[in-house]
Amino acid sequence: MRFTMAAVLLGFTATAWAADVGEVKVARGAAHLERGAERLPVRVGMPVQQADKLVTGADGTVGVTFTDNSLLSVGPNSVLAIDQYVFDSTTHAGKFDSTLSKGTLAVISGKIVKQSPDAMHVRTPSAIMGVRGTEFIVKVD
Repeated sequence: MRFTMAAVLLGFTATAWAADVGEVKVARGAAHLERGAERLPVRVGMPVQQADKLVTGADGTVGVTFTDNSLLSVGPNSVLAIDQYVFDSTTHAGKFDSTLSKGTLAVISGKIVKQSPDAMHVRTPSAIMGVRGTEFIVKVD
């Protein structure tokens, strides 16, 4: 019985750990992260998970490093959703889809794009951008 309970608890821990896809490295000004029904103030060291939404205020910026070493910088007055993020650290295969509803986003792509140049997409209200290079900036008015 104890072994079964310990295995179940370890399973929950592994599931929670596996959900972390990145980490906040820079946080300035007004910014929060929406995770389900929660609205969490952004802070350096905070994990980022698939389906999270980063929201910045007029003076807010957030920098996130993902597990494939992609770097995303969300500018002031922005809303960025992490729609899908899957990364295999052994093969570097994966998929990275996000939606920028408004604001600005600067990106330096990581190992996912180096492995599969068509594996990263940024959606905006008027377009879908497939990432082929390593650095880019997107602005949505």
